[in-house]
Amino acid sequence: MKKTASFPAYILTIFILALAISCQNAIAKNELKAPAFKHMLDSIDNEILIDVRTPEEYMGGHIKDAVNIDWNGDSFEDKASNLDKSKPVFVYCLAGSRSAAAAEQLRKMGFNHVYELKGGILKWRAEGFPEENKQAAEQGMGLSDYKKLLKTDKLVLVDFSAPWCGPCKRMAPFISEIEKEKAATLNVVKINTDDNQQLATELQIQSLPTLILYKNEQIIWRKIGYTSKEELLQTINAIK
Repeated sequence: MKKTASFPAYILTIFILALAISCQNAIAKNELKAPAFKHMLDSIDNEILIDVRTPEEYMGGHIKDAVNIDWNGDSFEDKASNLDKSKPVFVYCLAGSRSAAAAEQLRKMGFNHVYELKGGILKWRAEGFPEENKQAAEQGMGLSDYKKLLKTDKLVLVDFSAPWCGPCKRMAPFISEIEKEKAATLNVVKINTDDNQQLATELQIQSLPTLILYKNEQIIWRKIGYTSKEELLQTINAIK
């Protein structure tokens, strides 16, 4: 009788282990895009929805029924410990970094069903989903005023940031230095997304920091995330 080739046992074991680890990681981190996040909120009863942004951000517009527990505040764990661990918990921030950290802490505290809004409320707004208490979101710079800032012979560097954004804070000093060094050929516009939520939504600013470089009112370079002074200068200097 002809023998069939058997699959090496050790390779099969490695495959099964890798699959198990992958499944465990998928279960451990439930990161949902905005439509799926909203669908689950609408489908589940007695869920807990936590907005981990600052109180100022929360007052500028938040998802209905969200409770505000500031991740960067002094009492996140104390306040979270009073919540029912048997209920599913939904967490979001502005862009996703704070909610990811908060969700991990909640899991360590014994919350077994924690769901994160991938990309934060910026993605929620990009989908046009509703918010409550949007008084601050309707304020700030309008798109027409923004476009006026681009009407210049100089290059225009727009820096979208927020006071709570760590990379934004690290970049702020050297962006100010570049603003002075390149004053003859470059205008720097600094926009706090917390105070200009509607503008950020219209310009599809979905992560912070975001830098946009314009020439003759046209975008010639866009970068999301931390950018070093060297890279930024190199980009500016390369433009003719």
